[in-house]
Amino acid sequence: MGFLESLEKNIEKAVRAAFATGSRKRVEAVEIASALRRELDQEAFTISAGRTMAPNVFVVEFSDEDFPRAQDWGTPLAEELCDVVIKHARSQAYTLQGAVKVSFTRNPEVEPGEFRIHSSAQRTPESPNTPATPSGHRIARGHRREEDEPTQATPAQYWIPVLDVAGERFSINADSIVLGRSAEADITVEDTGVSRKHLEIRRQGEHFVAVDLGSTNGSYVDGERVIGRTELVNGSVITMGRTRITFRLLTPKGNR
Repeated sequence: MGFLESLEKNIEKAVRAAFATGSRKRVEAVEIASALRRELDQEAFTISAGRTMAPNVFVVEFSDEDFPRAQDWGTPLAEELCDVVIKHARSQAYTLQGAVKVSFTRNPEVEPGEFRIHSSAQRTPESPNTPATPSGHRIARGHRREEDEPTQATPAQYWIPVLDVAGERFSINADSIVLGRSAEADITVEDTGVSRKHLEIRRQGEHFVAVDLGSTNGSYVDGERVIGRTELVNGSVITMGRTRITFRLLTPKGNR
């Protein structure tokens, strides 16, 4: 059972107890999750037809009295809130510029029982699982998290690069693969907005880049058109026509 699910099952009991004792309202994790969804919707903006950019970095501010509760929740909740953001972004077809990050901090201007959320859209080429040590006023920095994804401690040669295309997952087992509408492409994308040979994913040492092959409608990585080549990071979203493709770096279970 996840952190949020457990809290949701006990929220009614907690609310009853608060009213029974006459104590002040406390910030609950499920309220933060709902507020993050609203923040995504309110701050999302259209950059071109079919592409809507949304924030991917969030700072949740608590009062001096509520901050210790956020410290108790710590990184497990921050990571689950990242998942909340990711799932909502996917459901609304929002484009994110990089890894999702959620952190908790203290703000003496916030009233007890309340919280504030500040969001921004930031490109984050670093590894999504860069650890953050709780210290000072900022704690529990959660990053975009996928099962089996690599950490900084994982040697690059053990990463498995994959593409998630329309519900299917393809491993990248060659130094170069071509995506397009043609049956001759390594990965065939059935989309009339995609050229016969539209995009190439190319390995360059320990990195991967996307190279547009002179497609009619262009290729986009995290909402930005590919001019020449664009480096891919874990979680990069590639858009070709009406098709969204997610590039991921996964770690075999035996190497975690």
